[in-house]
Amino acid sequence: MKEDNRKIETAIFAAGCFWGVEELFRATKGVLKTTVGYTGGHTKQPSYETVCSDQTGHAEAVKIDFDSQMIAYKKLLDIFWQNHNPTTYNRRGPDIGSQYRSAIFYSTDQQKQLAEKSKKLLEQSKKYTNKIITKILPAAKFYPAEEYHQKYLYKKGLKNCHL
Repeated sequence: MKEDNRKIETAIFAAGCFWGVEELFRATKGVLKTTVGYTGGHTKQPSYETVCSDQTGHAEAVKIDFDSQMIAYKKLLDIFWQNHNPTTYNRRGPDIGSQYRSAIFYSTDQQKQLAEKSKKLLEQSKKYTNKIITKILPAAKFYPAEEYHQKYLYKKGLKNCHL
């Protein structure tokens, strides 16, 4: 999608509670818009309550619209990997459940290739002793979360969810 002279692309990441993930990317230069929501599951029109039941198959995720002339998808991947533990199964900090899983939802073949390459390089780096369990999956229907979740930490003047 082109807007003015910008080349706007979309990335979708799941890395735990979407509030903190959104704030991390929202404040990144080149990111034009963030939307928290649910993706990767089987339930249509999920709500926060149904996703928290751990029965929908959806992950809490952040959809990021970015200007790829200002920030490369590879840089977004770097931010994703550096800001959560991708070896923990269905858990991020005190949050437990499949909705908190680590996943990259790609929109293009190029995004898929870059995501797979970045994961392989991280595995080869031996930064983690445990296996990286992040899934790299095709983007599925993305359902925006309820309005009160959008920019939640920003509205509260906070930078992250957990101390």
